Amino acid sequence: EQINAIAPNNTASLAGKPIIRGTRLSVEFVVGLLGDGWSEANVLRNYPNITHEDIAACLRYAGEILRAEKVYPLTTV
Repeated sequence: EQINAIAPNNTASLAGKPIIRGTRLSVEFVVGLLGDGWSEANVLRNYPNITHEDIAACLRYAGEILRAEKVYPLTTV
């Protein structure tokens, strides 16, 4: 399922990372702000061109990426 608020970034800007549609803000950047302790209200106040739905889409996208990630234990020889 594609998250409509997130757009693939097919340009060289932001190293091709997915962005919030209609902006140059990467999913990684927004999730990082929240991880650094920013409240949603603070993010919205500082970046008025995004919405609650955009932030929620970033978190859903990050969750989907993590669910799809495969982790294999390292074995010692």
